Amino acid sequence: MLTIGPHTTANAVALAPMAGVTDLPFRRLCARFGAGLLVGEMVHSDPRLRDSRKSQQRLSHDKEINPRSVQIVGNDPQHMAEAARYNVSCGAQIIDINMGCPAKKVCRKAAGSALLADEPLVADILSAVVNAVDVPVTLKIRTGADPLHRNGPSIARIAEDAGIALLAVHGRTRACAFKGEVEHDTTARIVESVDIPVLANGDINSAQEAKAVLAQTGAAGVMIGRAAQGAPWLPGMIAESVAGRPATAPDLPTQYSVMREHLIDLHAFYGEFAGSRIARKHIGWYLDGHPQLHAEKRSFNRLNEARDQIRFLDTLFNHLDRQDLAA
Repeated sequence: MLTIGPHTTANAVALAPMAGVTDLPFRRLCARFGAGLLVGEMVHSDPRLRDSRKSQQRLSHDKEINPRSVQIVGNDPQHMAEAARYNVSCGAQIIDINMGCPAKKVCRKAAGSALLADEPLVADILSAVVNAVDVPVTLKIRTGADPLHRNGPSIARIAEDAGIALLAVHGRTRACAFKGEVEHDTTARIVESVDIPVLANGDINSAQEAKAVLAQTGAAGVMIGRAAQGAPWLPGMIAESVAGRPATAPDLPTQYSVMREHLIDLHAFYGEFAGSRIARKHIGWYLDGHPQLHAEKRSFNRLNEARDQIRFLDTLFNHLDRQDLAA
């Protein structure tokens, strides 16, 4: 389990914040399957964007999901502080700061992982946010700006001094983006550098990998990102296995039930037009879990109506030989 201010999670496996992925419908599923900490999609700190439909959707919470963690992104200490206060007023119980996103559209604005190259600004932002709210503040970073400047341990000490309650570390630099192998040696050095809990993140796609990373780094827990796409049960499975309990993926009928529920929830949350389009990537990820169904993605992606998407899934799974598919 993780202790984050007054909050104690059920286990030490977190769902990483992923823009366009960890919306409320997806977090609901991951919570049900046992993820210990769920961080929502990043919300920009620019107050001019606060009332946009996208921002409002990203601020939607289920009160039964506790603690509710919201990630904010930006490069202006005052804007970040104001964004933290605003999100707390909307129900956030934890504020997470994004200094790990390598996306060009974020880094071009000197936000996300671009901030790692400016340690004084990092300190100013962290202090401003921590002092602005009464809830715990967490931070997600990468190991540094590039392989020659892995200043993660220095950033971690700045974070601890500022009052950050928990740190998540993706084991790549900003320059690496998502390419090449993840390295957890820097994460291990970060764990040794600070007394606050550290979560190891990056290419952890199984319980076996999670156990190996925990042993290598000494981290307090792990954060699961892209591997959970199409597998909302994965964080909970990893948590069970790390705790020494047997854990297996749901059987095919359960997976189908989850897919169908997720699809309907996306339609309801976003509306039929946007929901049916957003559903394409999520259903595609589910189908990717079964090589026999890869070709079905193209057919599904041609559907624009909610009822046609639901009918497609029902027809597909009603005609499958489940024994062959599960093999």
